[in-house]
Amino acid sequence: MEPDWQDRAFHHHIATLIDALDGPDFWTRTTRVIERFATFDNWVALVFIRGRAPLVCAESPMPDGTVDLLFRAYLEGMYQLDPFYINACERPRAGLVTLAEVAPDNFRMTDYYQRYFKSNIIGDEVQFNVPFDAQRTLIFSLGAKHHYTERDIAQFALFAPWVIALMRQRLAYESLIASDGVADVPQSEAVEPSALAALREADSAGRFEAVTQQNGRTPLTAREIEVVRQSLSGFSTRAIAERLEISFETVRAHKKHIYAKLGVSSQSELFALFYEPRAREGV
Repeated sequence: MEPDWQDRAFHHHIATLIDALDGPDFWTRTTRVIERFATFDNWVALVFIRGRAPLVCAESPMPDGTVDLLFRAYLEGMYQLDPFYINACERPRAGLVTLAEVAPDNFRMTDYYQRYFKSNIIGDEVQFNVPFDAQRTLIFSLGAKHHYTERDIAQFALFAPWVIALMRQRLAYESLIASDGVADVPQSEAVEPSALAALREADSAGRFEAVTQQNGRTPLTAREIEVVRQSLSGFSTRAIAERLEISFETVRAHKKHIYAKLGVSSQSELFALFYEPRAREGV
């Protein structure tokens, strides 16, 4: 069967991506090919690292050329509440991942959703994931102001095999391996050098320990920290009980003890304590 001109153009675009694999504009070119067939509003290529801040390979520029402060806040700590990050760390797999697949049952009720996701991503998100060792996953995220339709998801799924294949090949050209085993990133496309070391130390355990040590607070136990993290991520009390294999009432008791230890009375205060700099500095 004679291919039509659109098919020929598509194959040409894939060829240009293969040529761009070792170049600085690979990610930008990839988005340009995909956006010919599906509509999205922002994109980012990251390395998810279990227990550490994600590292930036490339990201879509702001329309006015300014720094995306919300995205910086994400890198500084809110990534810990990202359902895509949580899923990639807990169940790493290669392929297309949708928000509907990974979002906790109370995700849209969380402060993370209301204060970051709704403002920055706005509507929906999909990711192409490529785990490349036990700790790290290369991800390519496409965010939209609208909710993706079934047709959109089907289109992304259709593209997934070649996108994933190209991402695997791209790994050889990303500066991902440092001497300490932590991914490294070109400084021009990541955060400022002065912030990079801080981001690498901003794992969840360190963040929670630092906050609970302020003003002589009683430290949270490891189980209480896990309950806080899952609660702020959007897992309901029942879902947390199932995930931790404990009873519903035990989770409720943990939450009561957490609020008493930290001197907070709401989920929003809990979020502010751990993820809003002014709140952390002022306590």
